[in-house]
Amino acid sequence: MNALSPIKDTKKARVGFYSIGLQAYWPQFPGLQERLTEYGQFIEQKMSAFGEIYNYGIVDSEAAGRKAGEWFNERNVDIIFCHSATYSTSSNVLPVHQICKKPVIILNMQPTNRMNYEQTTTGEWLAHCGACPVPEISNAFQRAGIVFRVINGLLGLSYTPAISLTNEITADRKEAKRAWKSIEEWIRAAGVVRTLQHSRFGFLGNTYSGMLDMYSDFTMIQAQMGIHVEVLEMCDVHDLLKSVTPDEVEAKLAEVGAMFEISDQASSDPIAKKPTDEQLQWSAKIAVAQEKMVRKFDLDALTYYYHGAPGSEYEQLQAGFILGHSLLTARGIPCSGEGDLKTALAMKICDILGTGGSFSEIVVVDYEDETILLGHDGPFHTAISEGKPILRGMGLYHGKQGTGISVEAKVKRGPITTLNVTQTFEGKLKLIISEGESTDGPIMRIGNTQTPVRFNKHPDDYMEMWFAEAPTHHCAISIGHNASLFQKVGELLNCAHVTL
Repeated sequence: MNALSPIKDTKKARVGFYSIGLQAYWPQFPGLQERLTEYGQFIEQKMSAFGEIYNYGIVDSEAAGRKAGEWFNERNVDIIFCHSATYSTSSNVLPVHQICKKPVIILNMQPTNRMNYEQTTTGEWLAHCGACPVPEISNAFQRAGIVFRVINGLLGLSYTPAISLTNEITADRKEAKRAWKSIEEWIRAAGVVRTLQHSRFGFLGNTYSGMLDMYSDFTMIQAQMGIHVEVLEMCDVHDLLKSVTPDEVEAKLAEVGAMFEISDQASSDPIAKKPTDEQLQWSAKIAVAQEKMVRKFDLDALTYYYHGAPGSEYEQLQAGFILGHSLLTARGIPCSGEGDLKTALAMKICDILGTGGSFSEIVVVDYEDETILLGHDGPFHTAISEGKPILRGMGLYHGKQGTGISVEAKVKRGPITTLNVTQTFEGKLKLIISEGESTDGPIMRIGNTQTPVRFNKHPDDYMEMWFAEAPTHHCAISIGHNASLFQKVGELLNCAHVTL
């Protein structure tokens, strides 16, 4: 995904890791402990591409398990991976997770795809019998009320240790690739949780009046996601606008020129025309103020809406919002319109994972192509655009007040995943996930974002399933098929989730 340099960096997950063994084995089988330590170091090194890894080493006794649990607490880890390297009693493992109550993933990853049956010794077998204690550990966890997941597969080494009696080169095996994909997703998902727990979302203005699905309880958002909601006023933007210099406007216009195509007069809609110089200058000036606001209040995302009294100063101010909020979205500060805080959350999850996250709703169904057009009047995540987004000057914003610049664009062709964050009757947040394909189908030239998406069912059947989940009417579009990744985010957030 090509994007501008982010205004703020996302946080990497802090990952606890340890291997298990049995003290009685070490004097019986020389070299086994060192061999298992080497496997653990391989896993640690490979995991470090995705997060900050804290490797305790081998837990081989109940006392070591208690010490490891305290050690992980001291390092404030977000998730723990237990490498089932050989047999270990469950009494060694359970204390780790009774003391450090972070989510736990058991790694049952065998070093070889097949034993050398004729030459294998007991010591050799013990280096490959990681699956043996997993049922015992699973039973202990279940009886202790500890939620866990198990990843099965191959270790994925690209070499064979000198001590080994069999071939351990399994990096290209599907069982290794599948296991490591899951590990990567769990760590990236844990990074979403950590980032959200340290995030500040701005709420500028108000929610579009009457959109009942949009209204959210700020305390509920913080209680369930850890996000602080900073309530902002239009005068915050207005005051910052006074400090914008001509040089800053020119720099912003250069940024706009590099990222967008300025439309000509050719449009099917008389209200969507070539932007005037005055509209461009005004939107660029406001974009500078919007970025200043993000920096002043240390924001990680923003939702906004304000209609203003007809002809008022604030109406003119909000009329220039779409361009600047599209630029912010491309720089890791997702901006959702109409005061939709829950979709700002969906967009932020997508953005943390590096998959985009563009503000969308149902535009229209194309029954000939069997696609659903998803889009909005802005903002747009320019980093996932199919070609350069187009800027059009709008004679009016439908359903809203004011005139100004809007973005016309479509998400790049290929696999996409929509993420919708809704709220249940019980007041709990819920993720709705759908994988589909962005097609090369036509779109309307009316100054709105539109992406034709083909889901895995006929549009009518898909919409029946989707609407039955009681979604909000907005969603975020991400690039790639990310259902398994979003599902892991839902689990780690302790948030209900459904994949259509």
